[in-house]
Amino acid sequence: MADVYSTVGVNAKKFKINTSDAGRELVVKLAGSNLTDANLYEVYNYLTTAHGSNGSGDSAFTVAGFGTADGTPFVSGTTDTVYFRLQGTGDVTVATADMGIAGLTITVEAVFQPAL
Repeated sequence: MADVYSTVGVNAKKFKINTSDAGRELVVKLAGSNLTDANLYEVYNYLTTAHGSNGSGDSAFTVAGFGTADGTPFVSGTTDTVYFRLQGTGDVTVATADMGIAGLTITVEAVFQPAL
């Protein structure tokens, strides 16, 4: 019979922060009214460019995915909410003011990182 007090037994059916992909990933939500391709391009350029150094400011991320919550296509000038899946080591601290896009809200919805 298995030792239920072993590491395996103690950790059975428990969830731990992790990812099977390489490195750290963030899911970032962009919410606004009638987002356009130009709006998304501005955000994309910001997220993929470093802003700061030595742990201060955002690091440049790689965009690993883009989509909507329900999988419907993005329609420029109509869609209100989209998501970027980012890979990188830094943090996203971008504010609406950094983008210059009225009514845009950017939030980090999830963080996936290798287990320590």
